[in-house]
Amino acid sequence: MLNPALLAALGNILPATSILTASEDTRPYECDGLTLFREEPNAVLLPENEAQVVAILKLCHAARLPVVARGAGTGLSGGALPDRNGVILSLAKFMRILAIDPLACTATVQPGVRNLAISEAAAPHDLFYAPDPSSQIACTIGGNVAENSGGVHCLKYGLTVHNVRRVRAVLITGDVVEFGGEALDSPGYDLLALICGSEGLLAVITEVMVKLTPKPQDARCVLAAFDDVVKAGAAVAAIIGAGIIPAGLEMMDRLTISAVEPFVHAGYPLDAEAVLLIEVEGLRETLPRLDRLVDAICRRHGAAEVRIAHAEEERQALWLGRKAAFGTSGRTSSLAERCPAHP
Repeated sequence: MLNPALLAALGNILPATSILTASEDTRPYECDGLTLFREEPNAVLLPENEAQVVAILKLCHAARLPVVARGAGTGLSGGALPDRNGVILSLAKFMRILAIDPLACTATVQPGVRNLAISEAAAPHDLFYAPDPSSQIACTIGGNVAENSGGVHCLKYGLTVHNVRRVRAVLITGDVVEFGGEALDSPGYDLLALICGSEGLLAVITEVMVKLTPKPQDARCVLAAFDDVVKAGAAVAAIIGAGIIPAGLEMMDRLTISAVEPFVHAGYPLDAEAVLLIEVEGLRETLPRLDRLVDAICRRHGAAEVRIAHAEEERQALWLGRKAAFGTSGRTSSLAERCPAHP
């Protein structure tokens, strides 16, 4: 429990509705996606602006009260695990897209903006935000920066650190700092990569400028099914060795396929030991040649089936299955726990 004096001081910064102390309110914040470890925080604070974040951190620093920043809580590393003696600082109310600059190909957003919402806002300009973690529909950009998130397209477009221009954040002392800048090369020490992946241990992120990428003219997903995981791995090496840089390249084993297919109905072959999803993109005139090349490489390395998703709906369905793998695995585990097999 927070001492009454500290709670009263927090009440001078935030409205009462933004300070959660009852167990039924704080329990949903006891872990992130890594549910193996749980700690219930003393309180959950929900500021709405940077000035409130500054005031909270100054107060907690003076009281030597641990602060753990939190986004959507979809991470799998325990980065949002509370300290039992501290508070959770949730950035859930920082949900504004501040600016989209189609000429500079950038978007400036608050940390609580969902990853997918950036691409949706940039779509009218034929731009998108490339990093797309499995939790893309729910995870926030502040959490992505803190965890240096990747996604199925990171092979070609890089991780979060490669797609961020500037990060504005607040230190535990309440000092506001900025990493990077609007230009590709900013003066001073290059500390942008330091804040990306720091899991909230260095500063609380309050604003992010991300790089937007032009949408490709066309994209296709190639599904290749193998009767051996080793063969699938050899095909991956051969594709990269041929000088092809797929926009996305992912593998699913038999166990994952069997968990995902009944849930998403993507059309994965259930008898395969491994499935490769290979996305190629570029000019419409060049894609047929790439399709044929990827097809030939996969068959040369033992693919029993190669299928090309030409329609956008089919392509999205194939990737939806891969992105749903973690969630469906958890669902399968829960069902197994509730319905154990009889000996």
